[in-house]
Amino acid sequence: MVHKESETVEFKKSTAELKEAVISIAAMLNKHGHGEVYFGIDDRSGKVLGVTIGRMTIKDVTQAVVDNTEPKIYPKVEARKIDGKDCIVVEAKGNNGPYFAYGRAYIRVGESDKAMSPQKLEERILEKGKFLWDKGVSEKTLADVNEEAVKEFMRKAKTTKRVDFEFIDVKTTLHKLHLLEGNHLLRAAEVLFCDDNPLEVQAAIFAGTDKLTFLDIKSFKGNLFSLRQQTEVYVNGNIRWRADLSESRRKEIP
Repeated sequence: MVHKESETVEFKKSTAELKEAVISIAAMLNKHGHGEVYFGIDDRSGKVLGVTIGRMTIKDVTQAVVDNTEPKIYPKVEARKIDGKDCIVVEAKGNNGPYFAYGRAYIRVGESDKAMSPQKLEERILEKGKFLWDKGVSEKTLADVNEEAVKEFMRKAKTTKRVDFEFIDVKTTLHKLHLLEGNHLLRAAEVLFCDDNPLEVQAAIFAGTDKLTFLDIKSFKGNLFSLRQQTEVYVNGNIRWRADLSESRRKEIP
């Protein structure tokens, strides 16, 4: 039987190459979302050599993968007879990448594992659906939208020529702004135009520069535009000024 490595299959002679195997698993998941590592097969010839499997071997292999990957990879590890010899097979699946092994991200290229470049890593992170929280569907409905906030946004956007259409109604406008999926609000629309949303701003006046003792503290809720306005009013209203009369003209200094 001929055994070959591929972008989703890696061979290791023995568990002495456990660290390299963990790296291969992370690299394969980053490339294809699944992969297999076989202990007991020569990676050059494909010849089955077999490995000695002790009482703790399976557990040790499993623990090495779990302990040295982030996000955690939980593989299926089992002893298997291949060409009549004892081998260990590690199977892993996952689409929660990019996966790191021993603190670095790798990607499978042919039969090799290459360190992922910073640019590629950034691209992969930005591609992650879970990272794009704002594109997820909100539990809020069109009835939760502050219509006046949408109108005000459209007024400013039209004045600055950021949009080329007028406000008609909430649903039509949000659809044109790509803030709806069917009839459902996206989370971006929720934080922009719904007064009841997860956002919160806390502002405080500290007694000194150590930020340990504060004289006042406020918590603000509301849509994003309201939060900005509330925060600016609070900050501007609590700035203390002094007058510099050393020159011919009075100078106000915050």
